[in-house]
Amino acid sequence: MGLSDVVGHAGLAGLTVVAMVLFMIAFTAVVVRTFAPGRKRELDEASRLPLDGECTGPTSPGADA
Repeated sequence: MGLSDVVGHAGLAGLTVVAMVLFMIAFTAVVVRTFAPGRKRELDEASRLPLDGECTGPTSPGADA
């Protein structure tokens, strides 16, 4: 007995469609937010963070001093 048999016999087949629609809405929202034209400056600043040269924490596990 597979998962599709359990879902089919329990009458939950409609929930799989709802879950897929919700996933697609969430995925589309993430893609739109990521590639929105107004976020270019913010993403450029974030991409330069590792290269700024300011260190906010220890550079190695033993460099607490």
